[in-house]
Amino acid sequence: MLAETVCSAVSAAGLGIAAVTAYRKRFLTALRITAYSLIPVGLVMTGAVGWLASTAFSPLAWAGFGVLGASWALFALVRAVEHRRGARTARAATGDGSAVPVSPSASAPALGRKPDRRSGAPAAPSAPAVPSRASSDDFSDIEAILKKHGI
Repeated sequence: MLAETVCSAVSAAGLGIAAVTAYRKRFLTALRITAYSLIPVGLVMTGAVGWLASTAFSPLAWAGFGVLGASWALFALVRAVEHRRGARTARAATGDGSAVPVSPSASAPALGRKPDRRSGAPAAPSAPAVPSRASSDDFSDIEAILKKHGI
């Protein structure tokens, strides 16, 4: 009964504000305020306010919300475990701990090793690669530019 009274008072106040707004010749704004003011009365007439009030103060309803929250938490937990298990399966497939599968020959030139054809694993390291003359020229150009700008 209290909720219905509060909704009626809110609607009456809104209609009063709409009347003042219409008096000031802001008719579109007054119509918008009137539309918002009629919502609480409409909710009271449909019985939605009574249902909401009885639900808000019901311990059984709050227990139901708790059960729904626990269900949501379980779904989130299952999703997290499946996501983690999927990443672990991808790491196991590569064998080296990385999550993205990479062809064994893709990283062999960078490591200076040749992959073993049978197992796909890199072989023992070979002699270290000697930097070429072209790469040292690149650095000298960069050094010259930095010196030119005083860096």
